[in-house]
Amino acid sequence: MEEIGEPAYRGAQLYHALYAERRRAFASMSNLPAALRQRLADDFCVDMPTISQRFRSSDGAVRYLLSLADASGAQHTGESPARVEAVFMPADGRQTICVSTQAGCAVDCHFCLTAQLGLVRNLTAGEILAQILIVLEDHRESLAPRTNVVLMGQGEPLLNYEPVMAALRIMLDANGMALAPRHVTLSTSGIVPGIEGLAREKVRPKLAISLNASTDEERDAIMPINRKYPLAALLAACRKYPLRPWERLTFEYVLLGGFNDAPEDARRVVRLLTGLRAKVNLIPWNPGDLPYRPPAMEQLNEFRDVLAAKSVPVFVRYSRGQDIRAACGQLALGGAGTVVSTIASVPPPGRPQHTRLF
Repeated sequence: MEEIGEPAYRGAQLYHALYAERRRAFASMSNLPAALRQRLADDFCVDMPTISQRFRSSDGAVRYLLSLADASGAQHTGESPARVEAVFMPADGRQTICVSTQAGCAVDCHFCLTAQLGLVRNLTAGEILAQILIVLEDHRESLAPRTNVVLMGQGEPLLNYEPVMAALRIMLDANGMALAPRHVTLSTSGIVPGIEGLAREKVRPKLAISLNASTDEERDAIMPINRKYPLAALLAACRKYPLRPWERLTFEYVLLGGFNDAPEDARRVVRLLTGLRAKVNLIPWNPGDLPYRPPAMEQLNEFRDVLAAKSVPVFVRYSRGQDIRAACGQLALGGAGTVVSTIASVPPPGRPQHTRLF
């Protein structure tokens, strides 16, 4: 604002209109003078990704396929712009929005369909925030009081560190999106320097670690990143991580039938997490065109019971939107599901005790 000859406080007003009031049209920014609104409309634009398709699940989740405004000159070469996915999941009293931090992913977890895309490019802070703004606007008339955001879509957030942190500061700013830190979660495959960097941040979300194995041999086989940051280094970083009084580290464990779901695996997980203030989310593998299978219910229950018997807080996370390829590990720009133009917020079906739905 100063650059165009306006008082600096006009910048704060514009910021509030964009992120707190979620207004995209300058004409609707009533906290700015009419003449300034017209000047902004004449000279500037609020650029946003476009919704290419919406896919609606029978459980109420909605997967968004978003085309990004070009950031690499694609329109000059005839290439298609990059695309990413975001997922809206309604529930009683809240909605959770799963956002992407990269187009594609370079980490190559072998059980995850997103890995098949490879890395297309990093997202800007604006492209990360835009996913939230677009989804909230699409549901403006039916939003629940609380919004959760999980950085668990396409990409590894800690390999796109600065844009992700810039986006998080706006999400968690009381004058911006005003989300509470306990309602925003960043999930990482275990990028140790990124975890160490996040530990030094004054403003940060909750942290979730994708563990998925109880030995280096197992983890090497399904998560090549473990060869660079093995379990000892990863858990050492976790032990140094400064937790707030209300906070636990979350360890996510995708159960692959016959591979990492034995009681012995569960007992090793207990030993790995000894001394950590942590909880474990068990995630039955979500079907995809990969050589894995979900765990048998008996194996899942036995695994959970081993952790619970050792006083490890444990929850089974049944992923939403499996029928539209919106579940954990399924975001690969697929076209499954029914394309819809109108959105209905349907609460998810009830689940048994000790279950978390995201």
